[in-house]
Amino acid sequence: MAVNSHKAGFVNIVGNPNVGKSTLMNQLVGERISIATFKAQTTRHRIMGIVNTPEMQIVFSDTPGVLKPNYKLQESMLAFSESALQDADILLYVTDVVENPEKNMDFLEKVQKMDIPVLLLVNKIDELAGGEARLGEIVEHWHRLLPNAEILPISAKNKFGVDMLLRRIQELLPESPAFFEKDQLTDKPARFFVSEIIREKILLYYDKEIPYSVEVSVERFKEDEKHIHINAVIYVERDSQKGIIIGHQGVALKKVSTEARKSLEKFFDKSIFLEIFVKVDKDWRSSERELNHFGYNPE
Repeated sequence: MAVNSHKAGFVNIVGNPNVGKSTLMNQLVGERISIATFKAQTTRHRIMGIVNTPEMQIVFSDTPGVLKPNYKLQESMLAFSESALQDADILLYVTDVVENPEKNMDFLEKVQKMDIPVLLLVNKIDELAGGEARLGEIVEHWHRLLPNAEILPISAKNKFGVDMLLRRIQELLPESPAFFEKDQLTDKPARFFVSEIIREKILLYYDKEIPYSVEVSVERFKEDEKHIHINAVIYVERDSQKGIIIGHQGVALKKVSTEARKSLEKFFDKSIFLEIFVKVDKDWRSSERELNHFGYNPE
């Protein structure tokens, strides 16, 4: 690289739900930017994580899993994923060792037409039965579907192949000045991560449709040097869901609050005073106005 040259670019991560995009993003950025749980459809927004060195800036972007939308919220989630195809300098298409490669061919056809570098990442190779022969078959199948993509087997969870991937990204980055300040870690405000961390705890502690029927809004975020005071509201669609979130004698909500507070203290490195309320907002997932309020409609 020539003296004083600087590389920068947008590296966007796309793929179907539950293939490990958020885990990969967190490994690449080195911070817990995207919530990663075992449930599909965890990521609802497009979240940027920024990696800086004196010579380069990589702006990683994690997106919701690509799915056929059933309601307005999922339409917004798909729009975030499709917007990631528009502004990428490098595209990371994540799949895994069990996924059917033909799933969501509509989206794959858009990827086929792209003329930027596409790195196809076969994730979860630590879970592969059948060894190298089976991996060879998977790679060959993907090579037929995306002939211009470079295919890299990885295990995001075990960090296998992640350093190699990072080096390849650095090689492919275009020369460019930085897009963000060099000390910036993400494009999202602090309140966003509060709501994501609370939502993560809801995903972990409640079953069935409950986690997908809730949204979290931060009403108050007051910070001083050592403390942060936070008031948050969990919105649900029905009274019965409100009862489940709160639990018998408030036990369930107390558990969510306690676990969220611990994670928030780790994330912000400050002591946290957290109050969580639960409100019913019928059909928020299908309301354009409500989705705008919750920040779901990409510009």
